[in-house]
Amino acid sequence: MSIILADGWVVTMNPRRDVLDEASILIEGDRIAAIGSRAQLCTANPMAEVIDCRGQIIIPGMVNTHTHLFQTLLKGLGDDRVLRDWFTCMTGPSAVELTQEDVAAAALHGCVESIRSGVTSLVDFMYAHPRPGLTQPVIDAFEATGIRGRVCRGFITAGAEFDIPVALIEAPDAALADAQALMRSHNRLGGRVQVGLAPSMIWALDEATLRRTRALADEEHAFITIHVAETNFEIEQSQSRFHCTDTEFLSEIGFLGPDVLAVHCVQCATRDIGLLRHHDTRVSHNPCSNMYLASGLPPIPEMLAAGVTVGLGSDGPASSNNHSLFQAMKFAALIQKGFHRDPTIITAEKALEMATIDGARAIGLDHEIGSIEVGKKADIAVIDTSGPAMAPVHHPVSALVYSALGHEVTTVLIDGVVVMRDGRITTVDEAAVMARSRRAADSLTQRANTAHFGRRPWRSTAT
Repeated sequence: MSIILADGWVVTMNPRRDVLDEASILIEGDRIAAIGSRAQLCTANPMAEVIDCRGQIIIPGMVNTHTHLFQTLLKGLGDDRVLRDWFTCMTGPSAVELTQEDVAAAALHGCVESIRSGVTSLVDFMYAHPRPGLTQPVIDAFEATGIRGRVCRGFITAGAEFDIPVALIEAPDAALADAQALMRSHNRLGGRVQVGLAPSMIWALDEATLRRTRALADEEHAFITIHVAETNFEIEQSQSRFHCTDTEFLSEIGFLGPDVLAVHCVQCATRDIGLLRHHDTRVSHNPCSNMYLASGLPPIPEMLAAGVTVGLGSDGPASSNNHSLFQAMKFAALIQKGFHRDPTIITAEKALEMATIDGARAIGLDHEIGSIEVGKKADIAVIDTSGPAMAPVHHPVSALVYSALGHEVTTVLIDGVVVMRDGRITTVDEAAVMARSRRAADSLTQRANTAHFGRRPWRSTAT
């Protein structure tokens, strides 16, 4: 059945960046079939379902280029810690106790939360494997909720000396074999859900494993994502082991390329940025997480000036506390303006590009998603503007980036399927998903002895 999204304010993100007032979109199957007036499209398609979008903004579904869905169960437990302390004290011990039920509950919750905030594509970086079979529940959650994306089978193969729990350290042979089996089982040309590879970070891997990962990705034509230059500690460890930055090392061993998504890149220097551009490696910028963990301010303006593709990510909810790309857009623009004292250095328009078309390019899907154009996939979000936070709207992009709180999304389509209608998720029982994640969160943190982080004493200052 055909669908017409009628009379909305359409922010197309097409190459001309057209913003159309009172425009309508015809969807046939999983594709955008036409863009025009309501009268034109309804006359030509009298049997189409019409969804009235008057007073609402229609955008391409947003692309979250980085998260760890299992961390949905750990919100609020890692506050006010730098990354290494955050991981060794709370996240790592919690991850050791993960079961398939925990991962399933967390992933379903995270996918629902993402759809509710206008995200139609996710990259999940599933690096915690204390027991077998923990990637499949994430894949199942993508399938059940209807969300698009890449489920990346991550792994940690070293790092006990840095207090990484031994239960999270895998033998490279086993990790790569499992990843290959998952890719061969699930990856189909044009499939909505694809399995990729996610070697964790330079201080938790060895050179041989990174080389084998690159070879496996080449063999399977697979997507790769990896944490790069997130903290000073990461750079220090790379300098100590390889006498260069992690970006330089990954370049030297032939790891980088257009199929690689480098996450964070907070500590990238000018030479590192040049290497990212040289290899056409894409970057996932996670501003909320970078600020939460006090990792620093990534040189995003320099990357953009160099021609590096930069998408936005929420990071895991244990270090950003939600999956909102509305928050990520606002932070991405405002922190650079404040730091550089330049109000034009990241505009609202650029922030929206990073959340849509640039995010699609970052994960290699810009030919299919990221903009509202005839022939592209019907991955679309509709945002109500009548609430007090957004109204009155003078400029739709400004309203989306600087005014919206994220709960204003009313309707979401993925592959032409309405997965949220009038604020109600249609693919799964949302109430049951939320109850399940609450039970799983309570059980996990009790087993891991990390629940006490949620009952910490009041602390107004560091002392």
